Amino acid sequence: MIPRSVYTEEHDIFRDAVRKFMQREIQPHTEQWEEDGHISRDAWLKAGEAGILCSHIPEEYGGAGVDFRYSAIAIEEQGYVFASGPGFSLHSDIVAPYILHYGSEEQKKKWLPKMCTGEVITAIAMTEPGTGSDLAGVRTSATEDGDDYIINGSKTFITNGQMADLFIVVAKTDTRAGAKGVSLFLVEADRAGFARGKNLKKVGMKAQDTSELFFDNVRIPKGNLLGQKNAGFIYLMQELAQERLSVAIVGAAVAKACYDETVKYVKERKAFGKPIADFQNTRFKLAELRTELAVTQTYVDRCLELHCEKKLGIDAAASVKLWATEAQCRIIDECVQLHGGYGYMWEYPVARAYADSRVQRIYAGTSEIMKEIISRTI
Repeated sequence: MIPRSVYTEEHDIFRDAVRKFMQREIQPHTEQWEEDGHISRDAWLKAGEAGILCSHIPEEYGGAGVDFRYSAIAIEEQGYVFASGPGFSLHSDIVAPYILHYGSEEQKKKWLPKMCTGEVITAIAMTEPGTGSDLAGVRTSATEDGDDYIINGSKTFITNGQMADLFIVVAKTDTRAGAKGVSLFLVEADRAGFARGKNLKKVGMKAQDTSELFFDNVRIPKGNLLGQKNAGFIYLMQELAQERLSVAIVGAAVAKACYDETVKYVKERKAFGKPIADFQNTRFKLAELRTELAVTQTYVDRCLELHCEKKLGIDAAASVKLWATEAQCRIIDECVQLHGGYGYMWEYPVARAYADSRVQRIYAGTSEIMKEIISRTI
């Protein structure tokens, strides 16, 4: 594989620590968490103690103040152990930036330190049963009532939904203004009128809690408005580049993990009296996969560099998300095929990765939405 120049020696030291953490504290519990439908709160606290959560948050708010490459390392190392359950990246790299960039000083001091330690688990409530990728079409409403807002509506497919203590809720503050009437709110899970639905049963990512949420006259103070009223859609668009890059990083990491597992498997597994790796078809397939992996990783790394330089545009983020997730699914499908019948058995990592990976082409904007974004710039 092509050497990766995007990381420094300091990053490599951090990677070594994260890798040991994932192998010690995350990987051994995957099977139990899949049965439970969620990971443990203890794992969140240990991740916070290890400096894995919200590492990019400034030191004054409890983080390490480092660049996004440290987040990328945490995402990759979690992918390398096939741990799709922990929603650490959504908490750290999607939710936390909204509070850091648009929150008041009071909001930042109240929430970010506990997010860094894992004491507070967070989620973002965008998707609704009838809207999907159409964020401008959300129907959840937030109506002013004196010094408060009253929120009504429902959300679905919310990662960390069963365990989260705090939600960023996307709601309409002006139902007649379309995208220009969207606002963001911080809603605590103990608010009267808030309820979690069932922990949704998914094709994959079985250890990740994914929930329905219901808001029935949930009253919150106006101080829980995140940023400016009716500016929510702009905030969402500004933060989506990092979210989509994060998904692309997952794609490259999990694809590489599946490739590595497959290389080991074909060298050990025998058919017709010799290792599967000795067959020309196997060698040629592995050559194709390694080449596609190298192209994908190089592309992801370049976009990571651009993001750290604040130069990654919305169209470029859409492109890397589109390429990496589509490549991930192609590569893993071939890995399953090379495993034969065992590739379809849940005990094999490639089988779980096959199920886990399909949603990568859907969330954070479907592949079709990515094509639409890209095409607008042509």
